[in-house]
Amino acid sequence: MTPKTSPLLMSRLLDRGAHVAPKEEIVSLTATGRHVQTYEQTRSRAHQLAHALENAGIQQGDRVATFMWNHASHLEAYHAISCMGAVLHTLNIRLSPSDLEYIINHAEVRIIIADPDLLPLLAPLVGRIPSVRKVVVTSLEDVDWTTDLPDPVAYDDFIGGFPEHYDWPQLDENSPLGLCYTSGTTGQPKGVQYTHRSTYLHTLTIMMTDSMNLSALDVNCGIVPMFHAMGWGVPWALLTVGAKQVLPNRFMSPDKLLQALASEKVTVSQGVPTIWQGVKAILEAHPGDFDLSTLQRLTCGGSAPPESLIRWYWETLGVEMIQGWGMTETSPLGTISRRLMQRSDLDLSEGERIANVSKAGRLLPGLEMDIFDEEFNRLPHDGESIGELLIRGPWVCEEYYKDSQPSKFHAGWLVTGDVAKIDPNNYLIISDRSKDLVKSGGEWISSVDLENHIVALPDVNQACVVAQPHPRWDERPVALVILKKGSNLTAGGIIEHCSKKFAKWQLPDEVLFVDEIPLTSTGKMDKKVVRAHLQEQSYVLPSLRETG
Repeated sequence: MTPKTSPLLMSRLLDRGAHVAPKEEIVSLTATGRHVQTYEQTRSRAHQLAHALENAGIQQGDRVATFMWNHASHLEAYHAISCMGAVLHTLNIRLSPSDLEYIINHAEVRIIIADPDLLPLLAPLVGRIPSVRKVVVTSLEDVDWTTDLPDPVAYDDFIGGFPEHYDWPQLDENSPLGLCYTSGTTGQPKGVQYTHRSTYLHTLTIMMTDSMNLSALDVNCGIVPMFHAMGWGVPWALLTVGAKQVLPNRFMSPDKLLQALASEKVTVSQGVPTIWQGVKAILEAHPGDFDLSTLQRLTCGGSAPPESLIRWYWETLGVEMIQGWGMTETSPLGTISRRLMQRSDLDLSEGERIANVSKAGRLLPGLEMDIFDEEFNRLPHDGESIGELLIRGPWVCEEYYKDSQPSKFHAGWLVTGDVAKIDPNNYLIISDRSKDLVKSGGEWISSVDLENHIVALPDVNQACVVAQPHPRWDERPVALVILKKGSNLTAGGIIEHCSKKFAKWQLPDEVLFVDEIPLTSTGKMDKKVVRAHLQEQSYVLPSLRETG
């Protein structure tokens, strides 16, 4: 007999953690220490929130936005909004007022749930977001707040008095569940809508042993923002398995994160390379001050971690760094790279294993991926051929929300905008974002490869390579470098270091020492801003100064 078809709904997963581990903790950092609530309490409050939203007029398909840090109330919103059939719209707290105005209006958001300290960022939108009926202000801490935004109410007052059980509706599994907008590096931000089915499948896949290996035995510190690609999908997985969660809230400095990793006995954490570089710098400056004996693995994404960083964590702390590649459009995880991916890896040297982790990884089950030339002809997986990366699968975006972008899709494939190669062992190697490649004399130079090589120098904290216009060669690379305190490393030393790996024409034309490099809302280096700053400063390449 054919089994009855049962829809893949997130309500089948998200109550589970509280069912199997009702007393497990969800810890949120606060100004005075830590706020703790159990999974059972979190589930009850999520059900109350669903009742409150329904009472406020929210119906299936309506967009409810969050404008929040990572903490327990944000988890409640994830749980309630998605399971009741509304659409969880995570707003990026670091976008400009103009981008926020566009996104909120484009999505026709009905209610915004916001943290009190973030209300000033929404203040410029008063009178400019007509679809928003109400703003609910969270109350994890006792903070005074006021706002001129529509019909404000305190979170606990909003959900108080409602039943602690909500009968989740039976939905079509292809119903929308979440909405997340890209950061809008070119043109207006584009909306990516996730369904129950796509999120359900993505959640199960990232929990796999050969993926992130998230289990109920873990203590997870989720550093990657929950407003960015749904926190890489990790909040869904943790609510499902019932693992202890440590949420940093707004306390994101490396020293605060280290204190949390040590005191809460964290086993796994997710963040971008700049986070792990900052943590490394403190550990090197204060050896022995933090007990990280429980820490097993760090998931790193957003941009490629340098091989030197991967090696340091393994050789110094015995902590495995897992690299993942993905995009908002891929829910986001597409590939994963770990020290041991299959039995044959047992025969590799440690150096070979770390070299593999420095690649973007192997495709997750259920997805298809390939590289193509400009005519969409497949290219060989020889580790040398470079082409446009395309991907497709059940949790990969097939169109943008209310925004036709035909150049971003081809015959069912998502055109990622990444330039990449695939080696004979089917590891993905990202060469660069297409817009960040340096085209010099008709030849491409990878800014990522140069950055990772420069950061391998012991005296370097961070490096950013960008293209600058050149009348003869079209573009030439310039490197911005942050040195460690007290370093005597010179620009000539960096160029000499690069010359050991790169041809003369690939070397940066100049090395600029800086105190900081601007970051995007997700912690990646914001090369668009770097290029704009150089242009504003009327920066001229040394070769042009000499000939000018």
